[in-house]
Amino acid sequence: MTAAGAGSPGFDWEALRVVARDAMSRAYSPYSGYPVGCAAVVDDGRTVSGCNVENASYGLGLCAECGLVSQLQNTGGGRLTHFTCVDGQGEILVPCGRCRQLLFEFGGPELLLETPAGVLPLSEMLPQAFGPGHLAQ
Repeated sequence: MTAAGAGSPGFDWEALRVVARDAMSRAYSPYSGYPVGCAAVVDDGRTVSGCNVENASYGLGLCAECGLVSQLQNTGGGRLTHFTCVDGQGEILVPCGRCRQLLFEFGGPELLLETPAGVLPLSEMLPQAFGPGHLAQ
């Protein structure tokens, strides 16, 4: 599936990957040796990014998506519309399950994710997601 087929005609995924690769270059991954960077476009046109930050206490490491969402909130909030993530070689990487849930909170089911299989809405990557609406019931 192409970006146009996923409801984003003309979207420049390569430009977004450049931002993700730049973020990846600042990752702190001395334990795993697996740097990750991600970038997303916000509904107001801003671009936010993040990188993974490991910790000697392995469970305290932060995924790149955590940094991205922190930057999103720190720069005015909004909704994520397009998202990509790359590994240490700059290749497209899919977010883990925890991070898909985090992205759902800030982009919703219609957030477009660039994946090795093409551009997919988050609803296909995290079907039947639990979200803020469930807490209001």
